[in-house]
Amino acid sequence: MTFYRAVSGGLMLYVRAMPKASKNSIDGLMATLDGQVLKIKTTAPPDKGKANTAICALLAKAFGVPKSAVTIHAGEANRRKVVHITGETKTLATIAATWTIK
Repeated sequence: MTFYRAVSGGLMLYVRAMPKASKNSIDGLMATLDGQVLKIKTTAPPDKGKANTAICALLAKAFGVPKSAVTIHAGEANRRKVVHITGETKTLATIAATWTIK
């Protein structure tokens, strides 16, 4: 299973959050038993949605969309998240396809 799928008006991403990291970064793909996920590190703690906000901001910057276009669809209180990005599906998929397994 790939870490993203096209949906009407955007993409759904499968993400593995790593809060309280030493830096904010998108570290490429990670293989799991369920398939691939995009590994995202943030310095924000998993407290009151701070890490989720930071993850959304990182993804917005990477995809070139406003922060309001990125929302946590599932897994708000979990390291494993499903993130929805609103935008032109083909353009977003092209950007997503650039990440590889590290």
